[in-house]
Amino acid sequence: MSDITRQRVLEHCKRLYLGLIAQRLDGLLEDAAREDLTYLDFLDRILAAELASKAEKRVRMGIQIAHFPAQKTLEEFDFQAQPSVDPRLVRELSTGRFVANATNVLLFGPPGVGKTHLAIGLGRAVVAAGYTVLFVTATELIAALDKAQSEGRLAEKVAQYAKPKLLIIDELGYLPFEKRAAHLLFQLIVRRYERTATLITTNQMVTQWGAVFGDEMIAAALLDRLLHHSHTMVIQGDSYRKKEKRRSGLWTPPSESARQ
Repeated sequence: MSDITRQRVLEHCKRLYLGLIAQRLDGLLEDAAREDLTYLDFLDRILAAELASKAEKRVRMGIQIAHFPAQKTLEEFDFQAQPSVDPRLVRELSTGRFVANATNVLLFGPPGVGKTHLAIGLGRAVVAAGYTVLFVTATELIAALDKAQSEGRLAEKVAQYAKPKLLIIDELGYLPFEKRAAHLLFQLIVRRYERTATLITTNQMVTQWGAVFGDEMIAAALLDRLLHHSHTMVIQGDSYRKKEKRRSGLWTPPSESARQ
């Protein structure tokens, strides 16, 4: 290939946004010559490599936009330590079909049993499946909506949180909300209802939501929309953190302490 032709090819790649091909052009040409590829096989290889590169870049960007608080994957989740978690349901959710169907997911359980790990892992899988995701804690979400309302920007902020195909709301119920906060969250859930999917982790069973929101009617209305199209999972067992402390001798269950 002459220098003029090479420069022209690189310019074409640049204008067509074929960054990987431009970056690896010489190596790809050497591989094609060594393997004696046909023109069609060579074209197939370079286009497949470009598509894989773009997909990887899209996933990296999607994960960055999602604002996950930690790097957790479903492969790292210890299903044996939490037998109440159904691996088949988790595998199904990881396909992202629940997002395509605007179906919600609610993960119930006490602190430390892996709800947030599952939420992040499912969020990453959904990003890989091609959907937009946003992760936010319940307190952060309410604070942002409350601030927007006080500044006259509530509609804009609700629209922002309504946009992602999957919104993950973590740690709902760890702190009680005022009635005003409950109404703000209700507006967002109504906006997302049957349009996009919402995943919520909570340490409170549905019978306690009235106390969490300080309003039984708002709690019932929220649950009605969240549970209408949903998958629910109740995770039982001890906290991972307590298990680690128990193994290291830093924590002893009260029942065992009493026997000692």
